[in-house]
Amino acid sequence: MPGKIKVMIVDDSALVRQVISQRLAREPDIEVIATAADPLFAIDKLRQAWPDVLIVDIEMPRVDGISFLRKIMTERPTPVIICSSLAESGAQVTFDALSAGAVTIINKPKAGLKSFLEDASTDIVQAVRSAAKANLRALPRGTAAVNAGPRVKMPNDVPPAAKSNSLGRTTDQLIAIGTSTGGTQALEHILTRLPGTTLGIVIVQHMPEKFTALFAERLNGLCDIEVREARDGDRIVPGRALIAPGGRHMAVKRSGGQYLVEVMDGPLVNRHKPSVDVLFRSVARHAGNNALGIIMTGMGDDGARGIREMRDAGARTIAQDEASCVVFGMPAEAIKLGAIDEIMPLDRIAGAIVEHTRKHAS
Repeated sequence: MPGKIKVMIVDDSALVRQVISQRLAREPDIEVIATAADPLFAIDKLRQAWPDVLIVDIEMPRVDGISFLRKIMTERPTPVIICSSLAESGAQVTFDALSAGAVTIINKPKAGLKSFLEDASTDIVQAVRSAAKANLRALPRGTAAVNAGPRVKMPNDVPPAAKSNSLGRTTDQLIAIGTSTGGTQALEHILTRLPGTTLGIVIVQHMPEKFTALFAERLNGLCDIEVREARDGDRIVPGRALIAPGGRHMAVKRSGGQYLVEVMDGPLVNRHKPSVDVLFRSVARHAGNNALGIIMTGMGDDGARGIREMRDAGARTIAQDEASCVVFGMPAEAIKLGAIDEIMPLDRIAGAIVEHTRKHAS
């Protein structure tokens, strides 16, 4: 049927190919046009019919999934979902995949694979639909590769301060950021451009457990600000960005003149944990007009209502524009709700944060 999302699955596990194919076949808007046991077989099939979305393993015989991904992105950029057991351990290779152009990552456990694929089938379907809408031209390329040398100073950057210089100060201002699909690259693009004096930042990036600590560690090595996975009770101070742990919600609370984060368990909110709405609503409640809210690339509407509450409470709000989003879902929903003061491209968001800091830093 015309209009269906055409999918190819490339995985050396026959079980994975079978279970995912059967699940996707139940969706009226999705069609699995081919499966392949490794990239070389896939290349032969790609010559016959090209899919809208590829689901690709990383560890495969003859050619690995990252090399295949790079070849695809060079020859004919296509949305790629990485579905790999390597992702379960938060391996660095998964960030290599995102840097090479993968839209999203699905953890595939080494044990209990069939039951996992059946339980996660809704997420896989959602990932396919999200990937089919992805704007690959918006994926930031070359934003601090894994083996990058010293950071290149951008023309509009403020001279950096040492990470330790600003962490002794308290702040009555904070910046809250929420993002999902395409967000790892977008956050790297922004955070690597911020000086060490930037106001304290709290971030929810939809990401599984085990990923967030490695993601924060990687960014910490690239940024002038300190970046780390949030721990319950952490203070929000200038020069520090706290990323909500995968599988846990993060909220902001006030203690005297200081802002702290609360990291907690709880049910999924908008199908996510951590949820952007949980963070934004807590910021609206406890920070009000002492906050800047930023909603960026991502599928769905998580964060849209929360950032509206932030704006109603007096916070300034920014949404990433459609042209620079990998998926213009979350920002679009926030804009529809009248929750946004300014819409801007990714390249301008770091500058807006720096300017906000200049106006409000004590």
